[in-house]
Amino acid sequence: MEAGEAVREHGTMTAEQDTKVSTRDTVDLTRLLGFSDAFFPIIITLLVIEIHVPEAPPGALGHALLEAWPSYAAFALAFIYVGIIWLNHHGLFRRVSRTDTRLNWINLGILGTSALIPFPTRVLAEALQAGNVADQTSAVVLYGMLAALMSFAWAPIFPYLERHRERLAPDVPAGYFAAQRSRPWVGVICYLTAIATSLLFSPWAGMSLLLVILFYHAMTSEGLRNVRADLRMKVGDASPA
Repeated sequence: MEAGEAVREHGTMTAEQDTKVSTRDTVDLTRLLGFSDAFFPIIITLLVIEIHVPEAPPGALGHALLEAWPSYAAFALAFIYVGIIWLNHHGLFRRVSRTDTRLNWINLGILGTSALIPFPTRVLAEALQAGNVADQTSAVVLYGMLAALMSFAWAPIFPYLERHRERLAPDVPAGYFAAQRSRPWVGVICYLTAIATSLLFSPWAGMSLLLVILFYHAMTSEGLRNVRADLRMKVGDASPA
């Protein structure tokens, strides 16, 4: 009788402990996602702040606004880039059920390098307005270097999650994150290629490659894949039987 009561008591304690661990894991992951989701709007706000009202004499404001087109173009490029990073981040952590210290540090690396985007964006916009080829080349090189650093920051997370499947949601297929390992390295190589192209040929050629890389990240984005899947599901549900 006493043994049976001890077993039942031990079982109750185990269930309570499991509940506490599960609650703690949920809180930790919620805090990570809340912090991360608040981070990206701040970056976008900093991008908007970098767009300044041009100084112009009376009657020349319209012309000055048109001449400031590099600032608008740089903002659009950076806004799309930040949006793609957020979509990738959102799609990735949809498959994570638990976090830990190392995963938090990897996530901080992703967020920290993403926070650098406003700086090269502003430098690129001012270089385009100045019209100096040497300055434009330097601006593209700076942008490419920091973008390569951002891509590199994603490299550790895929092999880490593949090794620690206990951190993942139950429905994540085996080998899912192993298939994602090459994506950050493709970005690093492409950004370094854009830098070399700017130095060897022209900054405009390098900027063209930056746009191509942006398109690549968008098309391979887990976030956009999820959006397309949701849209297909909605269309399928709305179609007549």
